[in-house]
Amino acid sequence: MTVLLLALLSACNSEGPVTDPPADAPALPALPPTPLFNPDSAYAFVAKQVSFGPRVPGTPPHTACADWMVAKLKGYGAQVIEQRATVKAFNGKELPLRNIIARFDTSSKERLLLLAHYDTRPFADKDKERPSEPILGANDGGSGVGILLEIARQLGGKKHGPGIDLLFTDVEDYGQPSGAITMDEKSIETWALGSQYFAKNPHVAGYTARFGILLDMCGARDARFYREAISMRFAPAIVNKVWRTAAAIGYGDRFVQESKYFVGTDDHLPINERLRIPTIDIIEFHEPTNGFHPSWHTHADNMDVIDPSTLKAVGQTVLESVWKER
Repeated sequence: MTVLLLALLSACNSEGPVTDPPADAPALPALPPTPLFNPDSAYAFVAKQVSFGPRVPGTPPHTACADWMVAKLKGYGAQVIEQRATVKAFNGKELPLRNIIARFDTSSKERLLLLAHYDTRPFADKDKERPSEPILGANDGGSGVGILLEIARQLGGKKHGPGIDLLFTDVEDYGQPSGAITMDEKSIETWALGSQYFAKNPHVAGYTARFGILLDMCGARDARFYREAISMRFAPAIVNKVWRTAAAIGYGDRFVQESKYFVGTDDHLPINERLRIPTIDIIEFHEPTNGFHPSWHTHADNMDVIDPSTLKAVGQTVLESVWKER
C-alpha cells in the first residue's frame, strides 16, 4: 500500500500543471518606530491620582481627579467626550457616573479601544483594619489609568493605522461585597456600572472597534499576567497577539502563556457581550493568593505597591500592540 500510494503521488506530481510561483506581494511601507513608554511618567500619573485621595464617585477627590484627567487628555490633543448619568449601587444608593472618552485621530473609521477604571473602592472590605473606610487604589484603578495617560502622551504623533479611543470608566469598583473572588450572576451585575453604561450608550451610534484592551491592577512589583479566562472565551486571537508581542519585545517572563480563571467580572465583559468588540483583560494573577494581589481592596493598595518596571512591561506591550496595527 505504501509503494502504491507513493507511486500515485509521484504520478500526480508529474502530471500536474506547472505554474510559475506567485509574484512577491508589494512591500508595505515601513511604520514609524514605536515610541518608548516612559515608566517614570506613568508612575507620576499614578502618584498624582493617589494624591487626590480615594476617588469614590460623588466625592470631591473623585471630581478633582476627573477634572485633572480631562485637562491632561485635552492637552495631549484628544477629543474628549464625557458621559454623565446617575446609576444605582447594590445598596440602593444613587451615584453620579462620569465616563471619560479620549479620541485620537477622529478621521479614521477604524478604531481600537483601550480602557481602565479610575474610581476606587468605597470601603476596604478585604482589610481587617478600618474595613468601612475607602481605599487609595494605587494599583486597583490607578495603575491602569497611569499607563493609559502615558500612552495618550504618545498618541498625538500617531498618524497611521486605526484611530484610538481611550475609555476611562467610572463606578467600576462599587460592587456588592462577597466572600469569594467569583460571584453569582446577581452580584456580578453590581460591578462595572460605567462599562455597562458605555456598552448600552456608546459615544458614537453603532460604535465598534477592531479590538479592545482593558488594564486593571497592572502596577505591582514582580507582577505576572496570565491569559485571563473571560478574555480567552471572547477574544483568544487578541490575547495571543498581545502575549506574542510581549514576548517579542522582551517581556515573555511577565506575560505567561497559561490560562487562569480568577476574574468573576471586569469592565471587558459588557464590551464583549453587548458591543461584540473582542476585548481582553490584562490583570495580574498573583500565584501565592491564587487570585488577586494581596493589597486588593485593602488599605495596603498604596504607592508602596507600584513598581515602574511593571508599568513599563505592560505599557510598552500595549503601545507596541496598537502602534503596529495598519
